[in-house]
Amino acid sequence: MTVTVERDARAVGKHPHAGPRRPRTRDSYALFLLPGVLAFTAIIIVPFLMNTGVSFTEWQGIGSPKWTGLANYRELLDDSEFWASFRHSLFMVVAMAAVPTVIGLVLAAALFDYIGKHFGSKWAAVLRACFYLPQVLPIAVAGIVWSWILAPDNGSLNELLKAVGLGSWQQDWLGDPDIALYSVMGVMVWVQIGFPLVVFMAGLQRVDPQLYEAAELDGAGWWRRFWHITLPQIRPEIYVVLTWCTIAALKVFGAVYVLTKGGPGGATDVPSYFSFSTFFEKTQVGYGAAISTVLTVIILALSLVLLKLQTRDEEGARA
Repeated sequence: MTVTVERDARAVGKHPHAGPRRPRTRDSYALFLLPGVLAFTAIIIVPFLMNTGVSFTEWQGIGSPKWTGLANYRELLDDSEFWASFRHSLFMVVAMAAVPTVIGLVLAAALFDYIGKHFGSKWAAVLRACFYLPQVLPIAVAGIVWSWILAPDNGSLNELLKAVGLGSWQQDWLGDPDIALYSVMGVMVWVQIGFPLVVFMAGLQRVDPQLYEAAELDGAGWWRRFWHITLPQIRPEIYVVLTWCTIAALKVFGAVYVLTKGGPGGATDVPSYFSFSTFFEKTQVGYGAAISTVLTVIILALSLVLLKLQTRDEEGARA
């Protein structure tokens, strides 16, 4: 009887004592990924393709769109407001990516390597939470509070300058075209600084403490430990922060909408708000769609470049 069972099992390619066949790993992975892929397609891909299609038309939002081909994109090339909004985006990249990354690096190293050692990890955690708080606040709430602080009449900042004898420094911080963009940049530095700080402190957790101890025994000061140990060890986190914050800077909208609405005179206009105002306020739907399509392509291209640089750097470090 046993011989017969084994013969039959071999005939069908199964071991006589084998249990139920396990599903293939790739199939199970694909099953888990399917909801995310469907949601991404419905929420991102389909609207983007629809927006791209509208960008080739002239449309007021009602009636039938009129096909115009590349006319909207040709108009963009000669639109000074469009190029001015992109120049403002470069300032936003500085305020939301470059400056917070540098400050976040220094603060993370100070909290981890100095505050944590001399005052305890609890104090470091409290300070980290304080710096991260602006990231938790809704941008509308933060923008309204800062509009009160920067108000020209009875604003907290102007009142403080007056109280300390610097009344001549009082400004219309959000109403002067010469300084409005810098005021918005200052607010965005305050909003953004918590994100790189948290990421860098998480990255420092994986750095071998013996590296710092050995450097300290050799007489290396805090700055030398930061430059020669901290920076090389958390380069992957630096790439992540720069990529994430640069994308956030290019598509920033909420802060500009709440603080200045692109004014005064377009001094703080950025591509996302320029697209919004063209789309909804001027009802030039096709032209607004073209602006947002170009912005999306630029963000995708820049993301791919940054990811490629990160991959090349990691491969060079392993070599």
